[in-house]
Amino acid sequence: MPVPLAPYPTPPVPFTPPATGAQSQLVCSGCRNLLVYPVGATSVCCAVCNAVTAVPPPGTEMAQLVCGGCHTLLMYIRGATSVQCSCCHTINLAMEANQVAHVNCGNCRMLLMYQYGARSVKCAVCNFVTSIGASASTIEQKFNS
Repeated sequence: MPVPLAPYPTPPVPFTPPATGAQSQLVCSGCRNLLVYPVGATSVCCAVCNAVTAVPPPGTEMAQLVCGGCHTLLMYIRGATSVQCSCCHTINLAMEANQVAHVNCGNCRMLLMYQYGARSVKCAVCNFVTSIGASASTIEQKFNS
């Protein structure tokens, strides 16, 4: 007596990107390359290392910073206070835009970023230490003019 065969399951509907062609980006969880993907995707497969990276839920605001240990671009959910690098395991302080200020280096004039409340900032280019105070008000006047 023949055994009835179960019908094949219907194949899943393939993902179709929005008609607008909207795209977003994230950092590959494997090789740390920047991946571009269509909005609405739930995961992205890296063409370089084949790692599958989950896409954060819609509406999640992301931010970026450069790791202080290995200079790798890190992406994290906005609002986090610290971010651990998956490459070198350095814990990086994540600051919002309203927690930092800018001043020009007193020696080479490079624009420097520092945390509010700091009394000085050391330039990574020429190693000059710029005192915060009079120079910060000069910068604010430049930006407000």
